[in-house]
Amino acid sequence: MHQLYYKYRDQYKSNFQLAYPVVISQLGHVAVAIADSIIIGQKTGSDVSLAAVALGSSIFTLFMVTGIGISYGLTPLIAQENGRKNKAECGKLLANSLKINITAGFILFLIIFFGLFLIQYLNQPEAVAKQAKPFLGLLGFSIIPLMVFLTFKQFTEGLGFTKQAMSITIWGNLINILVGVTLVFGLFGIKPMGVVGVGIATLTDRILMAIAMSTYVFRSERFKEYLKEFKLKAYSWQQCKKILGIGIPVSMQYIFEVSAFSGAAIMVGWLGAKELAAHQIALSLASLTFMMASGISAAAGIKSGNYFGQQNYKELRFSAVASYHMVIVFMLTCAFIFTVFNYFLPSLYIKNNDVITIAAGLLIIAAFFQLFDGMQVVGLGILRGMGDVKVPTAITLMAYWIIGLPLGYVLGFKLNMGVFGIWWALLTGLLVAAVLLLIRFNSLTRKLEHSLSNQTSEVASN
Repeated sequence: MHQLYYKYRDQYKSNFQLAYPVVISQLGHVAVAIADSIIIGQKTGSDVSLAAVALGSSIFTLFMVTGIGISYGLTPLIAQENGRKNKAECGKLLANSLKINITAGFILFLIIFFGLFLIQYLNQPEAVAKQAKPFLGLLGFSIIPLMVFLTFKQFTEGLGFTKQAMSITIWGNLINILVGVTLVFGLFGIKPMGVVGVGIATLTDRILMAIAMSTYVFRSERFKEYLKEFKLKAYSWQQCKKILGIGIPVSMQYIFEVSAFSGAAIMVGWLGAKELAAHQIALSLASLTFMMASGISAAAGIKSGNYFGQQNYKELRFSAVASYHMVIVFMLTCAFIFTVFNYFLPSLYIKNNDVITIAAGLLIIAAFFQLFDGMQVVGLGILRGMGDVKVPTAITLMAYWIIGLPLGYVLGFKLNMGVFGIWWALLTGLLVAAVLLLIRFNSLTRKLEHSLSNQTSEVASN
C-alpha cells in the first residue's frame, strides 16, 4: 500500500487540486434547493409551502441536469485543444458553445413555462400546485443565466482553472440566502413574498453568477491568448456539431440516471408514506456523497482530456487509475460512516422511529451503493474527457432503465422485498454501470496505446 501511494502520489495531488473546487461548485447546485426549503420552512411552517418548493425544485432538477449535460460538451474539447497547445481553437469553441447554451436555455425555459399549465394533472393538492407554479416559473427563467454561467465555468475548468467558479458559487449561494430571507420574511419594509420570494432570490443569484463568471473570463490576463479568436458573430457548424456530439449524450446520461431514481421514488411511494420518507432521507445522504465523487470525476475528465489531446495515453491511464483509487477510498470512508451511524443520521431528519428504522436499513445498502456509484461516475468522467460518450450513454440506459428499474419492480413487489428490494435493484444497476464503464475504459485506452506504438514503430522503420 505504501509503494502504491508513492507510485501515484503526484497524480493524487494534482487530481485533488482540480477536484475539490469542483466538488464545492457541484454542491452549490444542491445547496440552492436546500436553502430554499429551509428558508420557506422556517418562515411559514406550512407543509403546503414546503411541498410547493419541493415540487418545483424536483421538476426543475430534470431540466437543470439537462442543461448541465449540454454545457459539458465544451469541457473535454477545451482540455483536448489545450493539450495540443491550440489556444485559438479554444476561443472559437467558447463562442459557439455560448450560442448553443443560450439557445438551449431559452428552449428549456419555454418547455418549463408551457409545462406550468400541466402541474394540476400531476395529482398534487390544489394549494400546492397553485404555489408551485410561480416558483417553478422563476426557476425556469433562471436557467438562461445559469447556462451562461455554466458556459464560462466549463471553459475555465477545461483549462484546469477550477477555483474561480467555486468562489463565485459560494458568493452566489450567500446572496441567494440573504435575498431569500429578506423577501420571504419581509425585511426592510418589504412585503413578505412567501414561495415567490425564494424564486426571485434564486433568479437574482444566477443572474449575478453569470455576470461575475463572464466578467472574470473576459478581464483575466490568463485567458487573453485563448480569446483572440472569440467572435460571437462567427458560426461554425463543425464546432457546434462536436460540442453537441458530446453535450447531448452527456445530458442523456444525466437524464437516464435522474429519471431512474425518480421512477424508483414513485415505486417506493406505492408502498406508503413511511417508506417514501425513509427513501428520501437515505437518498439525500447518498446524493451528497455522489456530488463529492462527481468532483473527482470532473478532475479525471479534465486530465484525461489533456492527455488525450497530447496523445499521451500512458499518462492518461496512470491519471485515470489514480482517480479510481481516490474515489474508492473516499466512498469506502462514506460507506463506513453510513454503516456506523445508520440510525443516528436519519434521526437528524425526523423523530419517527418507524421511518428511522427503515432508513437505517437503507443506509446499510447505501454503504455498498457508494462504492459503485463513485466508480461509475469517475468512469463516465474519464471517458467524457476522451470524447467517448455514445457507448457510455448506452451503458447508462441499460444499467438504469433495462436492469435497475424492472429489477426493482420484481424484487420490491413480486418478491415482496419492499423498499429494500428496490434499493438492491438500484445497487445492481450501479454495479453493472461501474463494471462496464471500467471495461470500456480499459479496452479503449489499451487500443489507443497499441495504435500509437504501431505508428511510432512505422516512423522509426522509415
